[in-house]
Amino acid sequence: MEIDGKKIAFFIAKQLKKEVAQLKKKRKKVSLSVFLIGSSPDQLSFVKIKSKVARKIGIIYKFIHMKTTPNFIKFINSIKAETGNESVTGIIIQQPLPAQLSTDSIYDYVTVEKEIEGHRRKAIFHPPLGLAVLSTIKYIYSGKKIDNRLIVDLVKDRIFFKKIMKNKKVVLVGRGITGGKPIGQVLQEAKINFINVNSQTINPEEYFKSADIIITAVGKKVLEPSMLKPGVVLINAGLRKENGHLKGDYDEKEIKKIASYYTPTPGGVGPIDVVYLYKNLVDAAKLQK
Repeated sequence: MEIDGKKIAFFIAKQLKKEVAQLKKKRKKVSLSVFLIGSSPDQLSFVKIKSKVARKIGIIYKFIHMKTTPNFIKFINSIKAETGNESVTGIIIQQPLPAQLSTDSIYDYVTVEKEIEGHRRKAIFHPPLGLAVLSTIKYIYSGKKIDNRLIVDLVKDRIFFKKIMKNKKVVLVGRGITGGKPIGQVLQEAKINFINVNSQTINPEEYFKSADIIITAVGKKVLEPSMLKPGVVLINAGLRKENGHLKGDYDEKEIKKIASYYTPTPGGVGPIDVVYLYKNLVDAAKLQK
């Protein structure tokens, strides 16, 4: 069965729109500043999607586009300026960054209540992509109903995940900063045991064959039908292009008769990821004076 991530995302966005409207009544605006370095078509596409969703929810969206790579100090000063702006509720830095700017310490210059992607150590917020994966799992195992129960609250949901994931073998494929790493972080927070497979893993297909749930976040085709057991759940967060079309880490036509549930690409985990970014932003606005 194909999981329609757009429907799940649409429902969560509706709830967020109501919350943003309530905050506006209290004269509290919700505002996001987005940093992008360079002009990668894929990254420009991602920020454009974020901008469209922001408008639909009623969020102020500021796009800070540095077409050429600035020096480190200039970049940090720009981040500090946005962080110090009281009208800005949250800040994101579009990844991946150029090598000369790519360091986790960049997020130390974003105050903890405005760092809504969950990159900082001891961050307040959980990575949106990981929350999107958990919402997908909740959808599958809680009756496939799209309602408020799908919105993840890790404190409340740990008991739910402990119950449904008991005796299930979970495999996460990938460990990159934009995929496997944030997903793994949230799985750990939810107390879900998993095996992390990456390019250094010997005979990864042996783990795939026994898995009940496989979460992929690689950006190339890594799963073949022969590697899967019947009834497996497949959740994809990876993106690749084939003949000009976006695809995930498996071929949907090949696996749809093997998997009990699978997410399509596009239209699977991606839209849910974006709305969880805005859920974090709305929660950040509530925390700030």
